[in-house]
Amino acid sequence: MVKKIKLRTLFIGGCITLLFVVLITKIFWIQVVKGDFWHEKAVGSWSREKVIAATRGTITDRKGDALAIDAPAYTVTVNPKVIQENGIEDEVVTELNKILGKPEDELRALVTAKDDKGEEYLTSREVRPEGLMVNQDKKDQIDALVKVMKKKLKDKGKVADAGIGTLSQKKRIYPKNSLAAHILGYTDRDGKAVAGFEAFHDEILKGTPGSSNYKSDGQLDKLPNSDEVYVPAVNGKNVQLTIDSTIQYYIEEAMKEAYEKYKPVSMTVIAADPNTMEILGMANLPTYDPNTYWETPEAENFTNHAVKSLYEPGSTFKIVTLAGAVQEKLFNPNATYVSGQITVQGTKQKLYDVVRSGWGTISYLDGVKHSSNVAFIKLGSEMLGKERLLKYITDFGFGQRTGIELPGETARAINLPGPVEVATASYGYGVQVTPIQQITAIAAVANGGKLMKPHIVKEINDPNTGESKKVLPEMTRQVISAESAKESSGYLEQVVSDQVMGTGRNAYIEGYRVAGKTGTALKWVNNEYSKTKQIISFSGFAPVNDPKIAVIVIMDEPMDGTVGGGKAAAPVFKKIVSQSLQYMNVPKLVTSEQTKEKQPNDKGASGSVSYTTPNMQGKAIVKAKKELLNTGIAFETLGKGKTVINQYPAKGSVMSSGQRIYLLTEENDRMKVPDLKGESLRDALQVLTLMKLTASVEGEGFVTEQKEIKEGNKRKVLLNLSPADEMASHKEEEVDQ
Repeated sequence: MVKKIKLRTLFIGGCITLLFVVLITKIFWIQVVKGDFWHEKAVGSWSREKVIAATRGTITDRKGDALAIDAPAYTVTVNPKVIQENGIEDEVVTELNKILGKPEDELRALVTAKDDKGEEYLTSREVRPEGLMVNQDKKDQIDALVKVMKKKLKDKGKVADAGIGTLSQKKRIYPKNSLAAHILGYTDRDGKAVAGFEAFHDEILKGTPGSSNYKSDGQLDKLPNSDEVYVPAVNGKNVQLTIDSTIQYYIEEAMKEAYEKYKPVSMTVIAADPNTMEILGMANLPTYDPNTYWETPEAENFTNHAVKSLYEPGSTFKIVTLAGAVQEKLFNPNATYVSGQITVQGTKQKLYDVVRSGWGTISYLDGVKHSSNVAFIKLGSEMLGKERLLKYITDFGFGQRTGIELPGETARAINLPGPVEVATASYGYGVQVTPIQQITAIAAVANGGKLMKPHIVKEINDPNTGESKKVLPEMTRQVISAESAKESSGYLEQVVSDQVMGTGRNAYIEGYRVAGKTGTALKWVNNEYSKTKQIISFSGFAPVNDPKIAVIVIMDEPMDGTVGGGKAAAPVFKKIVSQSLQYMNVPKLVTSEQTKEKQPNDKGASGSVSYTTPNMQGKAIVKAKKELLNTGIAFETLGKGKTVINQYPAKGSVMSSGQRIYLLTEENDRMKVPDLKGESLRDALQVLTLMKLTASVEGEGFVTEQKEIKEGNKRKVLLNLSPADEMASHKEEEVDQ
């Protein structure tokens, strides 16, 4: 018996000793062998890291008005565990549905959410997307709800916890809503830059988050004597853009009016300072509001056509052909050609003017005013030739990206393989360009021949260091001489100032000298040019004598397939530019009020612009034309002489805006009668008197039709007149399409 007790004691003692050895060995293994590992695990469980968000850089316009800023925002959260313990699931679901608009079934799924094992209710869930980044107003509603629910719970003797809370965060706000949306782009609800300037310059704007590392107890409270490692956030840089929010507003308002009237598939406008190529405004329709981008499901609304879309420009591209011909001294405004149609040299291919019957034998200057395809084929294909035309197309920046600081810019190489392609490129067919390339090119004509790199960033400021970096204008190359640019501008001004013949006459602005070019291009659809789908445009600048703004207006497929750039796009240009020039305090030319002080007999409408007719008599016709081109006055030459022998209106007379001066160069009864359509009866009779011709008149108002007849050995002109309102309608039908 004693022996058994001893054996049992030894056994038990041995087991205890063995367990003690195992325990000591385990402790040694944990504390010594694996000490570092478990120390790190322990430190990890005590350590906490708090991320300090960086403030995203502010985007402003050139005046400092905020376009994109970070503002306080809140994310709504729910605590399923607390909600279930307090039995308030139905009330939480109903009330959050009212405030956030989130479907009740989705809310119920959130407030009943459990862990992966399906055993325990979770303690925190974000209400997304409806409760993500809500504004102060929504937060106030949530706070009010929580207050009411806590009182109810307290009255019932329960824990006063509604299981609803908010997390303080930052949200990207666009104070001007949809204004400049395609420039700015947007950030999504998680703060990620998605499109536009926000995405293109994300690295500059977003900054670097900071952090705070400290040790805490089991209740997540900071330990009193623990070390804290603090890394401050580096806020994003602030960017000042070149755009002017006022001019941007003018652009978008004018676009909305035209968009509603003509209902195109899309519409694009760019405005720039032609001297620096700072973008003053850029817009597209349809558009979206970056604050609520998710409410716009149509993907096409987010496309910035100004830099991303290629199109055949049509007649606005003739500016390149004209400038090249002027630079090479090939353009003679007085030389004549037969309009209507032409056979491309070396081929049997016939090409036509928009008016296939043409305007007879006319001067090249009149061809520019009429936007004659034949004139530009002769200039580009026959005079410049393939190599030189292609050189000017390339030098003006086509076929290559401009480098503007916006995402998605595209370009397509331009090749002219054969004579037909050279001919069509001369008037803007068979080449594909972007709107930003187009405005950059016309700005080069406006500013003295310099191709400038378009840019949209004016200054970058680092709020962390106070350092600022200004973006200076950058010239790519000198395309044409300043003299050639000035001469080309004069011819383009005639397109607008000639209120009878000029296809751009609807862009004429009282008090400002405007140059520009209309454009209408049929779209290539199903391997052929459509007869009903077209892109219409107007590109121009003002004032010609001191350019401050260049604008291009483009409409893609207006519903009315018969309207052209002169009728639909030019008025948009006019509205934008006239408002912008006045806003920029650009002085007008002499107004009728000022003229009345010098010309008491001036009977012009109040506020309209008048001119005192210069004296051209006795001057060489070349010199007279040059002077008139430099002053922007439209003119018509009568006869083929080399000297001006008479003129109308007479020197010192008061000319109203848009009125032409007629220069008589010879006494010849066989002189061609000029196109008098649009002239008043008085002006038409004075011109015919200069030519020593008689007239027969039918109707009242302005000349709408004319016909030359013979009565014996004398010539006579029959004039049909219509009232002003009918005349306006008749003129619109003649505007370039």
